[in-house]
Amino acid sequence: MAKAKILVIDDDAEFLELTRTWLQNAGYEVIVAEDGIHGLRNLYINRPNLVLLDANMPKMDGWEVCRRIRDMCDIPVLMVTVNGQKADMLRGFGLGADDYIVKPVHFPEVIARVNTALRRVNLNEEDNEPSSFYNDEIKVDWKSHQVSIRGDSVKLSPTEFKLLSCLIRNRGWIVTHAQLLEKAWGPNYVCDKSFVKLYIRYLRKKIEKDPGRPKYILTERGVGYRFAVS
Repeated sequence: MAKAKILVIDDDAEFLELTRTWLQNAGYEVIVAEDGIHGLRNLYINRPNLVLLDANMPKMDGWEVCRRIRDMCDIPVLMVTVNGQKADMLRGFGLGADDYIVKPVHFPEVIARVNTALRRVNLNEEDNEPSSFYNDEIKVDWKSHQVSIRGDSVKLSPTEFKLLSCLIRNRGWIVTHAQLLEKAWGPNYVCDKSFVKLYIRYLRKKIEKDPGRPKYILTERGVGYRFAVS
Protein backbone atom coordinates (compact mmCIF):
# COMPACT_ATOMS: atom_id res chain seq x y z
CA MET A 1 0.00 0.00 0.00
CA ALA A 2 1.34 3.45 -0.93
CA LYS A 3 2.30 5.80 1.87
CA ALA A 4 -0.01 8.73 2.51
CA LYS A 5 1.61 12.03 1.51
CA ILE A 6 1.66 14.92 3.97
CA LEU A 7 2.45 18.46 2.85
CA VAL A 8 3.88 20.68 5.62
CA ILE A 9 3.81 24.44 4.92
CA ASP A 10 5.71 26.49 7.52
CA ASP A 11 8.41 29.18 7.41
CA ASP A 12 10.16 27.82 10.52
CA ALA A 13 12.96 25.62 9.14
CA GLU A 14 13.62 23.89 12.48
CA PHE A 15 9.93 23.06 12.93
CA LEU A 16 9.78 21.76 9.36
CA GLU A 17 12.64 19.34 9.96
CA LEU A 18 11.26 18.12 13.28
CA THR A 19 7.82 17.61 11.74
CA ARG A 20 9.32 15.81 8.74
CA THR A 21 11.23 13.43 11.03
CA TRP A 22 8.20 12.60 13.20
CA LEU A 23 5.93 12.06 10.19
CA GLN A 24 8.47 9.91 8.34
CA ASN A 25 8.98 7.81 11.46
CA ALA A 26 5.20 7.37 11.57
CA GLY A 27 5.30 5.95 8.04
CA TYR A 28 4.28 8.98 5.95
CA GLU A 29 5.83 10.49 2.86
CA VAL A 30 6.56 14.15 3.59
CA ILE A 31 6.77 17.20 1.34
CA VAL A 32 7.77 20.56 2.80
CA ALA A 33 7.40 24.20 1.72
CA GLU A 34 8.64 27.32 3.49
CA ASP A 35 5.97 29.73 2.27
CA GLY A 36 2.40 29.71 1.02
CA ILE A 37 3.16 30.19 -2.66
CA HIS A 38 5.51 27.20 -2.80
CA GLY A 39 3.05 25.30 -0.65
CA LEU A 40 0.27 25.73 -3.19
CA ARG A 41 2.64 24.79 -6.00
CA ASN A 42 3.50 21.57 -4.18
CA LEU A 43 -0.18 20.95 -3.58
CA TYR A 44 -0.90 21.14 -7.32
CA ILE A 45 2.02 18.96 -8.36
CA ASN A 46 2.22 16.36 -5.58
CA ARG A 47 -1.47 16.02 -4.60
CA PRO A 48 -0.91 15.23 -0.91
CA ASN A 49 -3.45 13.42 1.25
CA LEU A 50 -3.28 16.00 4.05
CA VAL A 51 -1.79 19.46 4.73
CA LEU A 52 -0.23 20.80 7.94
CA LEU A 53 -0.36 24.58 7.61
CA ASP A 54 1.09 27.50 9.57
CA ALA A 55 -0.85 30.76 9.68
CA ASN A 56 1.98 33.33 9.82
CA MET A 57 4.21 33.14 6.73
CA PRO A 58 5.79 35.52 4.22
CA LYS A 59 4.50 36.04 0.66
CA MET A 60 1.13 34.42 1.37
CA ASP A 61 -0.18 33.68 4.85
CA GLY A 62 -1.81 30.44 5.92
CA TRP A 63 -5.31 31.92 6.03
CA GLU A 64 -5.16 32.68 2.31
CA VAL A 65 -3.55 29.32 1.57
CA CYS A 66 -6.35 27.53 3.43
CA ARG A 67 -8.98 29.46 1.49
CA ARG A 68 -7.34 28.57 -1.83
CA ILE A 69 -7.00 24.91 -0.89
CA ARG A 70 -10.71 24.79 -0.14
CA ASP A 71 -11.45 26.34 -3.54
CA MET A 72 -9.65 23.39 -5.14
CA CYS A 73 -10.28 20.31 -3.04
CA ASP A 74 -11.51 18.90 0.26
CA ILE A 75 -8.39 17.17 1.60
CA PRO A 76 -7.82 17.54 5.37
CA VAL A 77 -6.10 20.77 6.43
CA LEU A 78 -4.68 20.97 9.96
CA MET A 79 -3.64 24.45 11.05
CA VAL A 80 -0.50 24.35 13.24
CA THR A 81 0.30 27.84 14.53
CA VAL A 82 1.18 30.05 17.50
CA ASN A 83 -2.11 31.93 17.02
CA GLY A 84 -3.98 30.46 19.98
CA GLN A 85 -6.82 32.91 20.49
CA LYS A 86 -10.36 31.61 20.11
CA ALA A 87 -10.96 34.17 17.33
CA ASP A 88 -8.00 32.69 15.39
CA MET A 89 -9.35 29.16 15.79
CA LEU A 90 -12.78 30.24 14.61
CA ARG A 91 -11.19 31.98 11.66
CA GLY A 92 -9.33 28.80 10.72
CA PHE A 93 -12.42 26.61 10.99
CA GLY A 94 -14.41 29.22 9.09
CA LEU A 95 -11.94 28.99 6.20
CA GLY A 96 -12.35 25.21 6.10
CA ALA A 97 -9.60 23.86 8.37
CA ASP A 98 -10.38 20.40 9.76
CA ASP A 99 -8.35 20.79 12.94
CA TYR A 100 -6.39 23.46 14.80
CA ILE A 101 -3.21 22.81 16.81
CA VAL A 102 -1.49 25.51 18.83
CA LYS A 103 2.33 25.68 19.05
CA PRO A 104 4.42 24.61 20.83
CA VAL A 105 3.18 21.20 19.80
CA HIS A 106 3.41 17.75 21.34
CA PHE A 107 4.44 15.71 18.31
CA PRO A 108 2.79 12.42 19.36
CA GLU A 109 -0.46 14.40 19.54
CA VAL A 110 0.15 15.84 16.05
CA ILE A 111 0.68 12.32 14.70
CA ALA A 112 -2.51 11.12 16.43
CA ARG A 113 -4.51 13.97 14.88
CA VAL A 114 -3.04 13.31 11.44
CA ASN A 115 -3.93 9.62 11.77
CA THR A 116 -7.48 10.48 12.83
CA ALA A 117 -8.03 12.96 9.98
CA LEU A 118 -6.79 10.50 7.37
CA ARG A 119 -8.81 7.63 8.84
CA ARG A 120 -11.94 9.79 8.72
CA VAL A 121 -11.34 10.61 5.05
CA ASN A 122 -10.59 7.01 4.06
CA LEU A 123 -13.52 5.49 5.94
CA ASN A 124 -15.66 3.64 3.40
CA GLU A 125 -14.03 5.66 0.61
CA GLU A 126 -14.55 2.95 -2.00
CA ASP A 127 -18.16 2.38 -0.98
CA ASN A 128 -18.86 6.10 -1.39
CA GLU A 129 -17.32 6.32 -4.86
CA PRO A 130 -20.02 7.77 -7.14
CA SER A 131 -21.11 5.67 -10.13
CA SER A 132 -21.28 8.70 -12.41
CA PHE A 133 -20.16 12.28 -12.92
CA TYR A 134 -22.21 15.09 -14.34
CA ASN A 135 -22.28 18.86 -14.58
CA ASP A 136 -24.19 21.26 -16.81
CA GLU A 137 -22.61 19.90 -20.02
CA ILE A 138 -20.88 16.58 -19.37
CA LYS A 139 -22.17 13.28 -18.03
CA VAL A 140 -20.01 10.19 -17.55
CA ASP A 141 -21.17 6.78 -16.33
CA TRP A 142 -18.13 4.92 -15.04
CA LYS A 143 -19.66 1.43 -15.20
CA SER A 144 -21.21 1.55 -18.67
CA HIS A 145 -18.52 3.85 -20.14
CA GLN A 146 -21.29 6.04 -21.56
CA VAL A 147 -20.51 9.71 -22.14
CA SER A 148 -22.92 12.45 -23.15
CA ILE A 149 -21.99 16.03 -23.99
CA ARG A 150 -24.69 18.69 -23.81
CA GLY A 151 -27.35 15.97 -24.06
CA ASP A 152 -25.83 14.09 -27.01
CA SER A 153 -24.16 10.69 -26.69
CA VAL A 154 -20.47 10.78 -27.62
CA LYS A 155 -18.39 7.72 -28.48
CA LEU A 156 -14.93 7.70 -26.91
CA SER A 157 -12.21 5.17 -27.59
CA PRO A 158 -11.04 3.15 -24.57
CA THR A 159 -7.92 5.32 -24.33
CA GLU A 160 -9.91 8.54 -24.54
CA PHE A 161 -12.25 7.28 -21.84
CA LYS A 162 -9.32 6.40 -19.54
CA LEU A 163 -7.83 9.86 -19.98
CA LEU A 164 -11.13 11.65 -19.41
CA SER A 165 -11.87 9.50 -16.35
CA CYS A 166 -8.44 10.20 -14.86
CA LEU A 167 -8.83 13.95 -15.37
CA ILE A 168 -12.38 14.09 -13.99
CA ARG A 169 -11.62 11.92 -10.94
CA ASN A 170 -8.76 14.32 -10.16
CA ARG A 171 -10.66 17.47 -11.15
CA GLY A 172 -9.13 20.65 -9.84
CA TRP A 173 -5.72 18.97 -9.58
CA ILE A 174 -2.91 18.98 -12.11
CA VAL A 175 -2.39 15.51 -13.59
CA THR A 176 1.12 15.20 -15.00
CA HIS A 177 2.00 13.80 -18.42
CA ALA A 178 3.65 10.80 -16.74
CA GLN A 179 0.57 10.07 -14.63
CA LEU A 180 -1.72 10.20 -17.67
CA LEU A 181 0.63 8.02 -19.71
CA GLU A 182 0.78 5.37 -17.01
CA LYS A 183 -2.98 5.43 -16.50
CA ALA A 184 -3.92 5.16 -20.18
CA TRP A 185 -1.03 3.26 -21.76
CA GLY A 186 0.94 1.66 -18.94
CA PRO A 187 4.46 2.14 -17.52
CA ASN A 188 6.28 1.45 -20.80
CA TYR A 189 5.13 4.78 -22.26
CA VAL A 190 6.02 7.16 -19.44
CA CYS A 191 8.61 9.07 -21.50
CA ASP A 192 6.48 9.80 -24.57
CA LYS A 193 4.38 12.94 -24.03
CA SER A 194 3.29 12.99 -27.67
CA PHE A 195 0.69 10.28 -26.94
CA VAL A 196 -0.93 12.47 -24.30
CA LYS A 197 -0.92 15.62 -26.43
CA LEU A 198 -2.49 13.79 -29.38
CA TYR A 199 -5.30 12.21 -27.35
CA ILE A 200 -5.99 15.38 -25.39
CA ARG A 201 -6.55 17.04 -28.76
CA TYR A 202 -8.98 14.24 -29.71
CA LEU A 203 -10.82 14.63 -26.40
CA ARG A 204 -11.15 18.38 -26.72
CA LYS A 205 -12.68 18.00 -30.18
CA LYS A 206 -15.34 15.72 -28.71
CA ILE A 207 -16.24 17.52 -25.48
CA GLU A 208 -15.31 21.21 -25.83
CA LYS A 209 -17.53 23.74 -27.63
CA ASP A 210 -14.37 25.50 -28.79
CA PRO A 211 -11.40 23.08 -28.71
CA GLY A 212 -9.02 25.98 -29.35
CA ARG A 213 -10.23 27.71 -26.18
CA PRO A 214 -11.06 24.81 -23.87
CA LYS A 215 -13.34 25.30 -20.89
CA TYR A 216 -12.73 21.97 -19.15
CA ILE A 217 -9.45 20.32 -20.16
CA LEU A 218 -6.90 22.98 -19.32
CA THR A 219 -3.18 22.88 -20.10
CA GLU A 220 -0.72 23.43 -17.26
CA ARG A 221 2.28 24.29 -19.40
CA GLY A 222 5.28 22.05 -18.90
CA VAL A 223 3.51 19.90 -16.29
CA GLY A 224 0.31 18.30 -17.58
CA TYR A 225 -3.43 18.96 -17.67
CA ARG A 226 -6.24 19.84 -15.28
CA PHE A 227 -9.98 19.30 -15.50
CA ALA A 228 -11.58 22.57 -14.42
CA VAL A 229 -13.94 22.52 -11.45
CA SER A 230 -17.17 24.07 -12.70
